Amino acid sequence: MASSAAVAGTRSGFQALAQIEAKSTSPYGLPIVDNCSECKLRGTDFFCCLSAPALAALDEIKHTTSYPEGALVFMEGQAARGVYILCQGAAKLSTTSTDGKTFILKIARTGEALGVHAVIADTLHEVTVETLRPSQLAFIPRREFLRFLKEHGDACLQAAQHLSRDCQSAYDVIRSIGLSHSVSEKLAKLLLQWTVDATRSANGSLRLTVTLTHEEIAQLLGSSRETITRILSDFKKHNVIEQSGATLLIKNKAALEKLAAQ
Repeated sequence: MASSAAVAGTRSGFQALAQIEAKSTSPYGLPIVDNCSECKLRGTDFFCCLSAPALAALDEIKHTTSYPEGALVFMEGQAARGVYILCQGAAKLSTTSTDGKTFILKIARTGEALGVHAVIADTLHEVTVETLRPSQLAFIPRREFLRFLKEHGDACLQAAQHLSRDCQSAYDVIRSIGLSHSVSEKLAKLLLQWTVDATRSANGSLRLTVTLTHEEIAQLLGSSRETITRILSDFKKHNVIEQSGATLLIKNKAALEKLAAQ
């Protein structure tokens, strides 16, 4: 039989391992990423693809925080204190009219920077940013961010390209909302955009995860929740899509493409 000392040693080992694992994740189950240079989640977007010296400088000025689902990062009309980099998770950018109607401008993905325009232009935030699921964001104070851009040319270029993409995204939203003939056409275009991240099933269907509610989809398309629910039901009835919880199967992509081209 194992001695009491051996048992105690084993128990201590398990406890130490548990403590290490607990420290490696945030309260929301996300792996903690503090160092950009060693980050395993690094992609090719914005600050992720900076030079080694720029990444090292970025690590010195950023502060990383984890947020739960539904947390407000900053609000429309608020003073821009700095820039946020979405390291993990997803967030929606929205604006609200005087009568309380909300319109979602875009869904920010991992690697995107939030609040760049307001910080550079020294204006109030023009949108509200809210997390769609547990997320990790790195905050860079305004003064340090502007100095960082001055000292690192590649970061300045990335910031300019990021602003350009935001502008193009706004053009696409205006084109979709203003030139589409029906909500069905808008919804078809949105589903087709989401197929970029879809996986193909054995039967040829495209499988993707939709974390947005019908209300949020309506806010993306400038419509109502009731209309979105009705159109999705029509798509299901005609065997174009199939949905179970957050999983959406696109069974007839050609039908969506035909509808989007009207």
